[in-house]
Amino acid sequence: MQSFSAASLIEFGQRVFTALGTPDDLAATVAASLVGANLAGHDSHGVIQLPVYARMAKEGSVLPAARASMRPANGMLATLVVDGALGWGPPAASLASEAIMERARSFGIGSAVVQRCHHIGRVGQYIERITSARLVGIVMVNAGRGVAPFGGAKSMLGTNPIAIGAPRRAAPPVMFDGSTSMVAGNKIRVLQDKGLPVPDGWIIDRNGQSSTRPQDLFEGGALLPLGGGSGHKGYGLSVMVEVLAGLLSGSSARALSEERAGGNGVMMIALNPEAFTTRDDFLDDIETLCAGLKASPAMYAGGEVLLPGEPEARTRAERENTGIPLPEATLQALRTLGDELDVRLN
Repeated sequence: MQSFSAASLIEFGQRVFTALGTPDDLAATVAASLVGANLAGHDSHGVIQLPVYARMAKEGSVLPAARASMRPANGMLATLVVDGALGWGPPAASLASEAIMERARSFGIGSAVVQRCHHIGRVGQYIERITSARLVGIVMVNAGRGVAPFGGAKSMLGTNPIAIGAPRRAAPPVMFDGSTSMVAGNKIRVLQDKGLPVPDGWIIDRNGQSSTRPQDLFEGGALLPLGGGSGHKGYGLSVMVEVLAGLLSGSSARALSEERAGGNGVMMIALNPEAFTTRDDFLDDIETLCAGLKASPAMYAGGEVLLPGEPEARTRAERENTGIPLPEATLQALRTLGDELDVRLN
């Protein structure tokens, strides 16, 4: 695999989005969002998405020049509704996250839904932004459709990711960021690009049979809920994300019919610890919790207990130094896209 610096991939992404009709500031936001996912080790949400995004723009399902707007939710100052205007997801989600941080500082809590919003990228990026302001963040997304309900053989729900994070004094946040399915759907595409099989128990084919062939997911199959054989827990979480991020934003599938209200829905919440305790006490308690977990004996010789979010922080440090590796299939797809738009990947 060939590796590229984050700066070179961001520049390439910006030029792609600009060529698709995206204003410069929005192009910079979307490109940085994708490459940020690569830096964190979540290649499924990184530049592998560029050809997909470009196709959406060409088909008209996303409006490259559209700008998000917001208004108070039913006149309530701590809650907001952001209209993504069918534009790129990261600018809309960024607008929402900045706004709820401001509300949380004033009211102790801030929340927003984002409607008519396309793919917002790696959900954890918004948690990182919220926690950098010494706030606690929660973000949920009802992400399309591609996951079978527990005991079902047809995709009915999205991967419906949840991210929750809390700040630390001088370290990356403690952060959970994961789908409510066994894995995000785009991670199957990463396996496909690498020529690798899908681990058993992750997907089913169009006939509802377990499969390890990545292409079966994209040919009418479905992901399974988080938990494998005990997937009722992931299924339950997914349904509740559908309620909170989908129904409250007005962006859910209508009674799981084929009609959608338009795009995906997002729920964001920021909490100010000072509404409940002192900032210093909260941060002290976070450090005590983290230190206790890190001091836990490892199950295996040479192993260690990692905090939620620590793998991403380590991968980011490594890739900022050595570059972002891209499988040949991904690289070829990017170069093909670049040729179509007269944009060169250096």
